[in-house]
Amino acid sequence: MRIWFDVLTPKQVMFFKDAAASLREKGHEVLCTSRDYREAVELARIKGLDLKLVGRHGGPERYGKLAASAERMRALADVISGFAPDVAVTFSSPEGARVAFGLGVRHIGFNDSPHAEAVARLTVPLMSRLLCPWVIPYSSWTGFGISRKNIARYHALDPAAWLKGDDSARTAGAEPGGKKEKTVLIRLEESKASYIADKKLASTALVDAVVADELAQRVDIVILCRYSDQIEEAKARYGSKARIIESVVDGVPLIKSADLFIGAGGTMSAEAALLGVPTISIAPVRYHVEDYLVRSGLVARARDPGALARLASRMLAGEKFRKAQKKKAERVLASMENPTRKMLAAILQDHKL
Repeated sequence: MRIWFDVLTPKQVMFFKDAAASLREKGHEVLCTSRDYREAVELARIKGLDLKLVGRHGGPERYGKLAASAERMRALADVISGFAPDVAVTFSSPEGARVAFGLGVRHIGFNDSPHAEAVARLTVPLMSRLLCPWVIPYSSWTGFGISRKNIARYHALDPAAWLKGDDSARTAGAEPGGKKEKTVLIRLEESKASYIADKKLASTALVDAVVADELAQRVDIVILCRYSDQIEEAKARYGSKARIIESVVDGVPLIKSADLFIGAGGTMSAEAALLGVPTISIAPVRYHVEDYLVRSGLVARARDPGALARLASRMLAGEKFRKAQKKKAERVLASMENPTRKMLAAILQDHKL
């Protein structure tokens, strides 16, 4: 078989890398495309995933996204037409979905974010099959135009694909390099995503509160950004009180080094929760995966600076809480299947049909 993966984000590097390696080992021909996007390209290099870069990230503005997508679609059509894949695999790539549909290629798509409506509208109706975590109801997808019979759910959250596949990910840690007793890791929001690009973000005020709070006098604060401009803004805003990570890093060891994780996005919050690190979400939108993690007791939400300060102090105060979270996370992760196996089964089964 010839299998094409369109890999657009650091999460997708982690999610697809084991499947791509397994398929190559089985003798299949695999092509992984991406775009010029700092975090994805650098993490792929760290993880040893070969990417063919086609096009660029469109930035935060509507016109830029549209222009970059149109340019990438045209270039991708030439590349994929030449490769002639039997199946396309994407995590709801708009260009990947359109090119696969236009070339008549079977498209296996993944998505755990129906709240990202623009991406879902551009991709879900064009998928041959949609795979997603079981915590997302079918009704969240059928409104986008896909039949329920073409939706398959797996009993796992997406980070299980790399956390269950690598035992070292659950045990390895990295020293954050701070001098204080404890470390708080903060992941900033996906500020250029279409689903929040038009919204005023409350998470900035929440991060301001953490850095300004007396908590900052007692712990090392480490901030992980997504974009170069975000790095520069964070350095200017927090540089004297927090350590801003400027390079792209493997998130799992970094999370393992933290005593508390505060996330304004989705994937790393889920990673931290499943690794048993006390986790607070300050994400600017609500979504099904976070709702599940909150119900499971693995994530707490904070919507205002006061609540965030109280939660952070309480979570950092006792070792008993951390040990309890670790045990709870181990039970939850053990109950999940590995999405990579579901992915491989879908790729190979669909080829036989």
